[in-house]
Amino acid sequence: MEQLSATVSIDRREGRMSVAIEAKATPVQRALLALWLLVWIAAGIVVIIARQDLQPGDPTRQFMLAFLAFWAYFLVVVGRAVLWRWKGVELWRVKDGVLTVKDSLLGYGKARTYFAENIQQLGLIKIDRESWKWQWNDSVWVIGGERIGFEHLGRKVILGKGLTDDEAKRLVNALKDALRKERSQAK
Repeated sequence: MEQLSATVSIDRREGRMSVAIEAKATPVQRALLALWLLVWIAAGIVVIIARQDLQPGDPTRQFMLAFLAFWAYFLVVVGRAVLWRWKGVELWRVKDGVLTVKDSLLGYGKARTYFAENIQQLGLIKIDRESWKWQWNDSVWVIGGERIGFEHLGRKVILGKGLTDDEAKRLVNALKDALRKERSQAK
């Protein structure tokens, strides 16, 4: 097994290549994420309790119910981001002519498969580092920050969450080599 960095490892064995990218966050970032989640939960509890004290015909109750619907949605979003930064791993495997990508959260996640012969234009994603969208996507508060992309049957696919530029370059080269070997074995 080859360690590219503290969070990225490559395992090359006969007939396959596997990559594991751990979601990285410093201890301070993890503490802030956990605090964010706790404050969000507390805010929801306060609204739930305040709603119980209102009369049934009060329009504020309906407003609070709408607020709680948004609150519940963002609780799931925030909870997933916190779990991702604590226990998330992006897994890739190239084996038998197929690239499999899985975002594993506590061991669970849906694996997506891409046939090696249909993967085109594999490379680094062009990033405008000064755009607000990129800054948000690369932040610790969300699950994102993809650096690598390719086209599969006319559809764009991105992967490589939270990689540095150097890690992304090295992984693109390793992935290109693995896919090239798979394509040559298929012939």
